Amino acid sequence: MKRIECNERGYTSRMVTISERLRQEDRDRLRRMTPEERLAEALALGDEAIEAYAAANGVDREEARRRLEQAGQAGRRPSRVMRGLAS
Repeated sequence: MKRIECNERGYTSRMVTISERLRQEDRDRLRRMTPEERLAEALALGDEAIEAYAAANGVDREEARRRLEQAGQAGRRPSRVMRGLAS
């Protein structure tokens, strides 16, 4: 995955960084997964994030989930549809 580039010293091979290689490997892995597998992975990552937040903040899992959900909603405008449903 080397690209040839021209710079002030002439043509050189571009070094692929570790992070670029890891991102490409991750994209390739996700491309090979079924939609169900990708969804399961996304849900598992969400569960891991909740557990990490709970451990870091000394709260239980449900409180961590509630706080993260509130943080995600902070600053968002409620939709007209949701306001209609709430009435």
